[in-house]
Amino acid sequence: MGLMRYSTGAALAALLLAGSAHGQTAAARPQGPAQTPAQIPAQGVAAGAPNPAAEEAPTTARAEPKFEMADGIVATVNDKIITGYDLRQRMLMLIASSQVQPTEQNLPAIQQAALNALIEDRLKNQEMAKFESLKVTDEEVDQEIAEMARAAGTTPANYLQFLQQGGIQPAAFRDNLRTQIGWSQLVPGRFNSRARPSSLQVDQELRRLNEAASKPQFLLGEIYIDASRVGGPQAALNGARQLVQQIIQGAPFQAVAQQFSSAPSANARVPGDAGWVVRDSLQPAVQTVVDQLQPGQLSNPIVVDGGVYILYLRDKRDGASTSLVSLRQVMVELPETASEADVAAATQKLQAMRTGLTCDNILSQARATEGVIGADLGEADVANLAPQFQQFARTGELGAVSTPIRTPLGLHLVAVCGRRVGGPEAPNRQQVENRLRAQNLQVLERRYLRDLRSDALIEFK
Repeated sequence: MGLMRYSTGAALAALLLAGSAHGQTAAARPQGPAQTPAQIPAQGVAAGAPNPAAEEAPTTARAEPKFEMADGIVATVNDKIITGYDLRQRMLMLIASSQVQPTEQNLPAIQQAALNALIEDRLKNQEMAKFESLKVTDEEVDQEIAEMARAAGTTPANYLQFLQQGGIQPAAFRDNLRTQIGWSQLVPGRFNSRARPSSLQVDQELRRLNEAASKPQFLLGEIYIDASRVGGPQAALNGARQLVQQIIQGAPFQAVAQQFSSAPSANARVPGDAGWVVRDSLQPAVQTVVDQLQPGQLSNPIVVDGGVYILYLRDKRDGASTSLVSLRQVMVELPETASEADVAAATQKLQAMRTGLTCDNILSQARATEGVIGADLGEADVANLAPQFQQFARTGELGAVSTPIRTPLGLHLVAVCGRRVGGPEAPNRQQVENRLRAQNLQVLERRYLRDLRSDALIEFK
């Protein structure tokens, strides 16, 4: 739940065309589909290869943004007003933090995102007021500004002066930070115990990761535009097209994701980072596009039920670098020169044993059967196993017992008794637990806001 950052490299001040925002109210929507540049179809392969991790846009001269929006009341949230001034300020903050350049085409989407953020801020402030112990001090706000300035390589005074040059007033900026800080304290404090995953959840996630170890995987950045939040499917597609263009032109993918994405990853430590995703878990429309991308490429908007995705393929792999498997076996020793009759007899004996064998009883059954040897082969990298064992070790389900496998040493039944991801990127149990807790907390936060919004009286003027 990191706080919004404002880069001093942001180009705050592309002119907002005179009259383009005039008279637009809370219910404003894009007027018809935006033109789609020739190089950006609605769906397809890569739209370009931007630098999504860029922290600064090119340092060009800034002209101060110009709005012509009435300063009257735009909306009320449980009788708490949102004015045209509030909306302009939040739009400027959103532009500054995402480094998206305002144009006549994307201004309605920026306005809608700013309005949604303001409504949620009013709801958050009203909820925080119920907790007397939750008071964000001026010192906490100052500390956050100092941290932002330090990250930008400047002083707090210069940082605020830069924002003010772009039209962002210090008082509005501080109020916004105060809400963010308070909410980041309230949500974990209220839901921490409920967000903690159970041992069963951790076990299931570890099992899922282990089962996915040998499957194709993609390291993805994601932006999801929720159609219900922006005025419908066409508005979501139009907005996504604009964002793709802005990212190609230099807006950092992470900053855009934090401000515009409705995916849970928007609030991740690295905004927009979906992590390694197994190919089979993707929606068909998404899977088709991702299969065509190369690392470093950005997708065009991908229409799915309920919204539109923009994906950045950071990397891909056939499977984890190391897949570790625990095996146990029973075998009948047979030299390579054994007759067909001896092989057939050994096969019949092992087939008869195979029914009912488990990882727990395979060794005891071997000891109780004449002419059969049992062994715990321990844990090994699949790549280091005998070639005859590798296929079953990769694909066999946990607890499964193979059909008889012939090797130069004899005839074997192999049981897969454990599988896990190895290598430096493999998460340990504590890391998996922490990640699940963060995901659960995000789900609880979204539900919390949804319930607050459902119960609120919101009126647009």
